[in-house]
Amino acid sequence: MGGVVTAFDVVDSLADRIVIDLSCNAMSEDHAQEITEALAALPGVDVRKVSDRTFLVHLGGKIEVSPKVSLRTRDDLSRAYTPGVARVCRAIAANPDDARRLTIKRNTVAVVTDGSAVLGLGNIGAAAALPVMEGKAALFKRFAGVDAWPVVLDTQDTEEIIRIVKAIAPAYGGINLEDIAAPRCFEIEARLREALDIPVFHDDQHGTAIVVLAALRNALRVVNRPLSECRVVVCGVGAAGSAIIRLMLPEQPKDVLAVDVAGIVHPDRPGLDPNLMWIAEHTNAERRSGKLADAMVGADVFIGVSAPNLLGEAELASMAPDPVVFALANPDPEVDPIIAQRYAAVVATGRSDYPNQINNVLAFPGVFRGLLDAQAGDITDEMQRAAAEAIARVVSEPNPSFIVPSVFDLSVATEVARAVRGAA
Repeated sequence: MGGVVTAFDVVDSLADRIVIDLSCNAMSEDHAQEITEALAALPGVDVRKVSDRTFLVHLGGKIEVSPKVSLRTRDDLSRAYTPGVARVCRAIAANPDDARRLTIKRNTVAVVTDGSAVLGLGNIGAAAALPVMEGKAALFKRFAGVDAWPVVLDTQDTEEIIRIVKAIAPAYGGINLEDIAAPRCFEIEARLREALDIPVFHDDQHGTAIVVLAALRNALRVVNRPLSECRVVVCGVGAAGSAIIRLMLPEQPKDVLAVDVAGIVHPDRPGLDPNLMWIAEHTNAERRSGKLADAMVGADVFIGVSAPNLLGEAELASMAPDPVVFALANPDPEVDPIIAQRYAAVVATGRSDYPNQINNVLAFPGVFRGLLDAQAGDITDEMQRAAAEAIARVVSEPNPSFIVPSVFDLSVATEVARAVRGAA
């Protein structure tokens, strides 16, 4: 059936039957099902149970709480808990700022979602979003030593989300908003930033924007072209696309064309929400209209954070010579990277099986490490651009297949944290 056997173990051997644990690699869920059905169809064979090692990794969850102090003796207990803990409580009541020094607030981030825009899966709800939030928390710890915890909210009401996050904020040194659909995510983040004295960071917006800006800086080094001479097309003007544009504009590109399902964004287009109106007023200097294909003509850079298979060879061929193409839709990009490489000098995707993976893990662990270390009360665009510059600097000599560092390069979070601390 094309499966690759990796282990074959006898679990039980009886007079009339033998029980075997058979492990194999399959290409997909469908392929695994085909293998299962073929085995079950064999005479005398009964398939008792099928397990998937990805699911096995998630059994019981991927994170846990582990005490940092010894609790072996009565003396240990009296200091960590009652009666000694009362003295610490009174100290914080007298000086609330001591919570950053004497509690988990010093190193803890809440990863908050309502499950309305999870990966490429859409609105799947709070419970189904939990595995992603657990994974995010594990990455925080692995790459930056930050203790993060999933907070999945069984509501998609803007006012209720804001109220809940404000209520739980005293326990955390930062809030990482995750997988909340646009345009609600803009209002939620803006109002929480105004209300709280800790940083609020919507990773789908700003984490993506930081890594894209870092990658773009190195890609333009490869083609030896300054951003000031580049016309940039951003396809997809939701959370990520809007943040990319807002973070990039102070770098003064020659022009930016934002494109969504209704075409090129311009001020005269009807039905623009507040976010799109801001985009329209700050981009598209020539007031172009039309579809994505019209925007691509003569473009130096394409950044896609939208949907699969939107570009063909004709659109790529219409771009300026040696263009840069970032096709970041996941899991299927806006254009087949193999086709894009025929026309573009540099190609990046959001996938790990192609060169130049644009992955938010390059940004958010180091960003929050720096914010927590600085005891910052907010995060600014200057801090985000400093983070992007730090990521770009880790790659000393970029080339077409290497414009961003590996997600496993442990120096990235350290350099990002240092840059954010300095900016803070």
